[in-house]
Amino acid sequence: MHSRRNFIGRMAGGIAGSIAVPGSVLGANERIRLGVIGFGARGTELAREAMACPNTALAGIADAYAERLDQGKSLAPDAEMHADYRRLLDSKDIDAVIVATPQHLHAEHFVAALQAGKHVYQEKTLAFTVEQAKKMRAAHAQAGKLAVQVGHQWCSSGKVKDAINFLSAGKVGRITAIRAHMFRNTPRGKPQWARPVYPGMTEEQIAWDAFLGEAPRTPFDANRFVNWRLFWDYSGGSVHENMSQQLAFWYKVLDLGVPRAVTMVGGVYLWKDGRETPDTMSVSMEHDEEILFTWDSGFGNNQPGTGEQVLGSDGSIVHSQQIRYLPQKVNRPDGVEILGSAQTRPRAMMQNFLDCIRSGSEPDCPFEVGYRVSIACRMAVESYRSGRTVLWDPEREEIV
Repeated sequence: MHSRRNFIGRMAGGIAGSIAVPGSVLGANERIRLGVIGFGARGTELAREAMACPNTALAGIADAYAERLDQGKSLAPDAEMHADYRRLLDSKDIDAVIVATPQHLHAEHFVAALQAGKHVYQEKTLAFTVEQAKKMRAAHAQAGKLAVQVGHQWCSSGKVKDAINFLSAGKVGRITAIRAHMFRNTPRGKPQWARPVYPGMTEEQIAWDAFLGEAPRTPFDANRFVNWRLFWDYSGGSVHENMSQQLAFWYKVLDLGVPRAVTMVGGVYLWKDGRETPDTMSVSMEHDEEILFTWDSGFGNNQPGTGEQVLGSDGSIVHSQQIRYLPQKVNRPDGVEILGSAQTRPRAMMQNFLDCIRSGSEPDCPFEVGYRVSIACRMAVESYRSGRTVLWDPEREEIV
């Protein structure tokens, strides 16, 4: 709780530059002009979602890979294409940006976008490291009324409302454990996440220095560019890609703080293709709220699927494709199973972001939720890579 009470007051020092003032306040029915930084598979998907929302136009695309700009032109012929994202942010025709770049670049693009006076939809996970999270927090604190949505899409699900209703009705009792899992599989010979390196992925077509950002200097490598999720320099692996989604849902519903201790074990047990991030793992997170949140994941069998069990003294909340309440008969002998009924509207998170730009309301996944989730994820990565349990020092705001 301490970290949340002092969230705004305890900012990292100096952000270079100042926040620009948006050109105008958008009316309820005024068209929002969007730019996309990072037009890979996810950036394209988010752009399509935005374009399907009323009164929205895709006005600009920036990417370090020239081929993706050509693809962007096919999707949005009137949009401006930029090899340098800073030129997109300079444009007065852009109201808001979607940042869908690799994780190690999130802070650079997020901070620059806010300083340029743009509203930001930041694809998860918010921050790659603790220091980058602090820089992003400082920029957010200076950003005034600019909307920031962190792309943990489950936070826009109607199942959030169902979960809160189960809890507020007192049906769950004292929660002491949350058990989460995420398992998937791929055909033999097709490793999870591995993407082909095409002949056009050359040093002439890819702005390698722009891709590296603050990452260690490495000679051009098209495989590292297209398969960045497999390397620690650019990715937190499945922890940042998948565990973060499940954490965000329950961090929002239960208002959990940063874990006080995290332990992660596992390894590259299946896909011996040069990847560094593990394909099989288990994470244990102890929270000051006296809740143990565990998460198990693997890429070699999809039978367990994806879901969470919130375990309370009076009942459980089971969340997967649906969400439902199951009573603990020992304490609620007359309790009955309840199936969630809240609906999720189409393109819920993107539409919520656009609505918040117009209304000034808080987005479904506000910055603070994304911040806490990103710290928890980084703690897991640090634990795995150091081979020990790591702790969170709330006073110094450091992993120790």
